[in-house]
Amino acid sequence: MSDRVILHCDCNSFFASVETAINPAYRGVPMAVCGSVEDRHGIVLAKNELARAAGVKTAETVYSARRKCPSLVIAEPHYDEYARYSRLVNDIYYEYTDLVEPFGIDESWLDVTASGRVFGTGPEIADKIRERVKREIGITVSVGVSFNKVFAKLGSDYKKPDAVTVISRENFRDIVFPLPVGDLLFVGRKTEDALMRMGIRTIGALAEADASFLVRKFGKAGEMLHRYAAGLDDAPVEDKRHEDAKSVSNGFTFRHDLVGREECRVGIDFLSEEIGRRLRRSGQRCATVAITIKDEYLVSIQRQMHIDPPTDIGREIADAAYKLFCREWSEHRPVRMLTVSATSLMRAEAAASQISMFEDNSAKREKSLTVEKTVDKIRERYGNGSIVSGAVMDSDIGIFAPKTREKN
Repeated sequence: MSDRVILHCDCNSFFASVETAINPAYRGVPMAVCGSVEDRHGIVLAKNELARAAGVKTAETVYSARRKCPSLVIAEPHYDEYARYSRLVNDIYYEYTDLVEPFGIDESWLDVTASGRVFGTGPEIADKIRERVKREIGITVSVGVSFNKVFAKLGSDYKKPDAVTVISRENFRDIVFPLPVGDLLFVGRKTEDALMRMGIRTIGALAEADASFLVRKFGKAGEMLHRYAAGLDDAPVEDKRHEDAKSVSNGFTFRHDLVGREECRVGIDFLSEEIGRRLRRSGQRCATVAITIKDEYLVSIQRQMHIDPPTDIGREIADAAYKLFCREWSEHRPVRMLTVSATSLMRAEAAASQISMFEDNSAKREKSLTVEKTVDKIRERYGNGSIVSGAVMDSDIGIFAPKTREKN
């Protein structure tokens, strides 16, 4: 059986590129997109190549970036525009294959195995996509071409900006094995530190390490990382656009590990609010809430609980998820990622009959639902950033409060 042909397309300096496409005055000057510019501790979200050359780094403070580059031009983030440009880019991808799996707002995997007869080889398709995105949308992408998803992503990171890198069975040891182990997908800082202490500094060393030893050290994540490093990833590219929704999930990998219940509650509330909105939009309610928690070593747990009556209210979903979190996770144990899921979905009209059994809380629930529907309408008109909770705005966990442009 012949190998799959997988592309990983990564929009270069996405936020900065979109801002420049919208405002050409940013071309030719060092520029960074920053949150909380008024705050000395606001951070750099993205930067262009000139700012990168001046030493500006993503996630450093605006204060630090300006010390390195006094001529740095600051752009405020416009998240609605980033979402719009992301859709435009993915629309181009879908012209080459139905198998497109977004990985965040600015990256996507494409399985073009079946597209060769029409569009050419993997590298030829990658070049066509790269040229079209640049010409039609005004931003650039780097594309990795390989026989699995992990190596395709390494390829898109290997050469930037506006480049295509092919990682094949013939050359992957030469290209991949010398790379730092921290470049591998899902190797975070804590995992990288642990591997370094074990003498594993490169992806090649990880591939050659004893798999059973890695499992003893990291659990199932150790086996996964070993397979990734050795080129054995066989995960499919999954397009879920046309699947009947059996659950609604929302997950986030935070800027830094969360410690303490207060920070985690902010994250859970943020994730659950969006789930409630999506349930209301689809006319569904959930009877089960689940939470997945992953720590800095990629060790994760998943727990769920049944809720009565079924709900589409974000606050109720958040309360259930937080109850699971407090019951199952030590408040002193760091959290790298949270995912909240709503399952056991049913149509809203079918769930309505169950609510009558809970008349004591009906007025309170109706008030909460009215508030959340009002917020839905405001965000539909003025953008997702038009209403943001104070807890999210005050947090430093990587969820930013954008200042959005008003829609015409």
